[in-house]
Amino acid sequence: MSDYFRIVKSNVQMPLIFQLKCTFAPSKRTIIMSDTIEKVKCLIIGSGPAGYTAAIYAARANMFPVLYQGVQPGGQLTTTNEVENFPGYPDGVTGPEMMVQLQEQAKRFSTDVRDGWVTKVDFSSRPHKVWVNETKEIHAETVIISTGATAKYLGLPSEIHYLNMGGGVSACAVCDGFFYRNQEVVIVGAGDSACEEAHYLSKLCKKVTMLVRSDQFRASKIMVERVQKTENITIMMNTDTLEVIGDGNVVTAVKVIDKTTTEVHEIPATGFFVAIGHKPNTDVFKDYILLDETGYIINQPGTSRTNVEGVFVAGDAADQVYRQAITAAGTGCMAALDAERYLASIE
Repeated sequence: MSDYFRIVKSNVQMPLIFQLKCTFAPSKRTIIMSDTIEKVKCLIIGSGPAGYTAAIYAARANMFPVLYQGVQPGGQLTTTNEVENFPGYPDGVTGPEMMVQLQEQAKRFSTDVRDGWVTKVDFSSRPHKVWVNETKEIHAETVIISTGATAKYLGLPSEIHYLNMGGGVSACAVCDGFFYRNQEVVIVGAGDSACEEAHYLSKLCKKVTMLVRSDQFRASKIMVERVQKTENITIMMNTDTLEVIGDGNVVTAVKVIDKTTTEVHEIPATGFFVAIGHKPNTDVFKDYILLDETGYIINQPGTSRTNVEGVFVAGDAADQVYRQAITAAGTGCMAALDAERYLASIE
């Protein structure tokens, strides 16, 4: 277990256990209805920048938020070594350190931060019903979904090794491309996002090798033409990645195979970028919340509202375009403000 997860777990304040006949709760935050059902004003599901920002705003508005961290406390930023593009950190900050600070800020305003993940919901009536760890039932007046999205990887042991080491594997060129200035990198992908990220990297890196696993792009024609016309982007079609090579700490090359000729060779590179898509963590909500064809939550334009009254969304669970910590934080603020206004409208 990493130091980050130890820090998070040591700071979690587990809820008090009340007896079935208890009629008084010592805080406005929760009203205990039984030994298994709890009523809350604002339930936040997920603990990335969106979730913690929502918690900060909700807590300051006296909504007494309860936040469940989910299966990956802190979200995707816990796998990011350096964050240099979030305002307020002139010298940069590590992803895990930033998330610990956000958690502490949320707790300073009395957010109830808890371990656990949501396994079932029922949004068919109010209050909204949510089950945590398949056992604990919560009735929430408002729910903010900030479960994020998980980047897809190839699944190679070497790829996962260097991803965990923070030594050269990334799923976000905009986040990490800056660290590979004037270096040679490899990117895998064939869609619009892959083309966009390859083009972004071409402005920073000496050489970008783009691996397309089939014999054609999935990207739009204009995006394909853009990468084809970029001088320092080399496109290799019908090419699979066999191994990410390194010295154990950092990446030094990528071993690939040409599926047409079966030729195997190594491409020198210090960075390996994977752009084969993201999977939003929204499956548990699909029976009640409108999702697009890839699983992203559809929110009402210009707001955080979903199709269910009293349920709001923030962060990457609804964002397949920007996927940045700062935009996630911004939508977390929106969700808390929208939830506050919703509560005011029904009181």
